[in-house]
Parts: sequence; C-alpha cells; structure tokens
Amino acid sequence: MSNYNAVAAKNTENAPNGNGLYSQTVAFSHYNNLSAQLPIEPNTGKLVAGGIKEQAEQCFKNIKEILGSIDHVMSDIVRITVFVKNIKDIDAVDEVYKTFFPTYVPTRTTVAVAALPMDALVQIEANVTHGEGTIPNAPQSGDLIKITNNTANAPTSPLSTQTVAFSHYNNLSAQLPIDPKTGRLVAGGVKEQTGQCLTNIKAILESIDVPLDDIVKINIFLTNLSDIEDVNEVYTTFFPDSAIARSAAYFPARTTIAASALPMDALVQIEAVVSHGDGTPPQAVEDRHGIVLWANNTENAPKSSLSTQTVAFSHYNHLSAQLPLDPTTGEMVAGGVKEQAGQCLTNIKAILENIDHVMDDVVKVNIFLKNITDVEAVNEVYKTFFPGGVPARRIVGVSALLQDALVQIDVVVSNAEGTPPKA
Repeated sequence: MSNYNAVAAKNTENAPNGNGLYSQTVAFSHYNNLSAQLPIEPNTGKLVAGGIKEQAEQCFKNIKEILGSIDHVMSDIVRITVFVKNIKDIDAVDEVYKTFFPTYVPTRTTVAVAALPMDALVQIEANVTHGEGTIPNAPQSGDLIKITNNTANAPTSPLSTQTVAFSHYNNLSAQLPIDPKTGRLVAGGVKEQTGQCLTNIKAILESIDVPLDDIVKINIFLTNLSDIEDVNEVYTTFFPDSAIARSAAYFPARTTIAASALPMDALVQIEAVVSHGDGTPPQAVEDRHGIVLWANNTENAPKSSLSTQTVAFSHYNHLSAQLPLDPTTGEMVAGGVKEQAGQCLTNIKAILENIDHVMDDVVKVNIFLKNITDVEAVNEVYKTFFPGGVPARRIVGVSALLQDALVQIDVVVSNAEGTPPKA
C-alpha cells in the first residue's frame, strides 16, 4: 500500500479516553471518524449526573472537545447518529441538539436500541470533514467545500439536512417511510414502508444527479428482524438499478440492525452512504470519471446475494457487517461470544487481505451485541486483532441479530491507493 495518505489517530484529555481500546478520532484523507460518545465526564470517567438532557449535553460536549483538539468545529460535522434507549427521549435530545447546531444542521440518524454501554440513556457519534486531509505536506483546506442539499420530493426536517457532500462522498440522513406530500407514514406494512424509504433515498439522489447504483453502503434499521425477507423482496426491486449494475450484479455493502423503536413508530428506516465522483468543488467531467466504484468478494468470507463484502470508492472501503459464520460451511461458528467475535473479525481480515489491505487500515469499527454485558469478553478478542487500539469505535446493544448471532461487526477502512490506483 502507498504511504501517501496516512491514518491519523488523535486523543485529548478533555474527552473520555478509550483506555487503549480505541481512539477518539481517526482521520484519513478528508474525513474524521469519531468514536461514539457516551455521556461520560472526562474528569471522573463516570456518567454525568442527571437525566436525558444532561446526558445528551455531555455527549455533545465531548464531541466538541474532540473537535476542538484537532482544530475543528461543530459545523464541520456532516453526520450525527443518535442512539437512545427510549425513543420517547428524542424530544429532550432535540432540545439540546438545537443549542449545538443553531443554524447549520448535518445529516442525521436517530434510533432506539436495546442497551448502551454503562447503562447510558444516549450515545452520539459524528462523522466530520477534514479539509486539510492526511496527505503529508499537502494541505488542501482551501480547495474543499461542504455542499448541503434538500428537495421537496423527500421528507424535510428542521433538524437535519437530507444530504451533505464533502470531498468524494454524499452522506444522507436516514430515511423514514414518510410520504413527503403528507408528512405522514405511508399506509401499509413493512413492504410499503421499505419501498417508501428507498423511494425517498432515490428522490434525494435524483435531486443531486446521482443514481442509486452510486450507493456504496446501506444500513437498514428494523424493529422486527423477522421482517427481513419482506424488506429484501422490495430491496431487490431497487437494486441493481441500471443495466451496468445488473450485468455486474452489483449490490452495496450492507448492515442490518435491530432497532427497539424508530421515530414515528416506523417499522423500518434506511441510511445510505453515496459516492460523489465530481467531488467538492465540482471536477471536470473527464476527471470525475477517473474515480470508479470497486466491489469485491472473496470465498474466504461469507457471501450474500444481496450485498457486496466490500465496496471501495476514492479513499475508503465500506464493508458489509460480518456475522460469525464459518465461510466454508456457511454455519454459525461453535462456541460463545468470544468465538463468535473472533469469527467476525477473522472474516473482516479475510476480506481485507483479498483487497491487499490489513487490519491496521481500519479506521472505524461498529460492534452490535445481543447482550451488552458481553462487551468485556468481546474486548479480550478485539485486542488481539487491534493491539494498538487505533480505530474509532461504536458499541450498541441490540434485541436480536440475524441468524440469532450474539455479535455482528462492520468496519470502515482506509484506501490509500484510491480508485483507481495512482500511476
């Protein structure tokens, strides 16, 4: 791999530390990937006193401190993800949210999950622009701009922007099954709701001249995992979306997550990360087509007909969530959560080796646990794969996982060579 771009991990004493397990923020190319922030007071290492408002405020304070330590500000955030234990707490979180984003609002995903570390009520993470980049001696902060966009053809919100583009990625707010004409949930069940979510995503992309097949990663939040077959039935009517994509059988990388509840009592919510070949600022047509989307699969990790193991675009690889499946048998690995965590990470390692990458190239790890109390057991295994504790990290507890797994892991990976490789 080229050393032209470098993974830059940073920590500050003014925010909770990762105790050697993870970094507060990891920059690569033109993005900073932050670890999800719990409402921990950095001085004490304990949850802040009070209820949901105090906890939400502490999460945002921690994010602000991390950004300040790397010369960034809250308006550099392109995406906010809010995890709450109780969906009814969202209004209280929003009150605090508005004080940190009084004018510009990033894209946003809000979801209630079964449990959070330390029994917190809320956990918040951010993805942040990094205009100066991580190319040594080549600052580019004067070149890159952030572009926000909304269309009336998809649901709008005063608390989020539909899409925020920076460098070579568009980051979309998670789409609920809301009919933009009425502002209400679409009539019907999970199939109709899935169709509306994807229709909203398609409308947002059409408003910025981007096809569905430019999506590199899809995250599906479901309140009932048993609905996944119905979701998949609708999903395959949207992907692949073009003749070229159909000929290649292209599907984005994908993660499916059990939500304990979603805003507006929705059954499903879908989030997308999208390639942005023309970049910010716009590039000439002849230049933008030099950046291509690369999808890769290997027999050494579990395969799915509905997702690609890894999709690379520009300077990032986005991996599908890995379940603890033995790729040779397609069955769940024997043992408990340690063995399952080891298999998830072994699958990730195999995918990365197939594209000439290593675990040190991982910038962000997302861990989903059926039992949040398993976190220490998972950490034991985790340390053997990430002994330096560099990647940023997020852990949430979920009510269920596909195939009744105990753990599921997905990652975002640096791609120094870019797409296509430098000459």
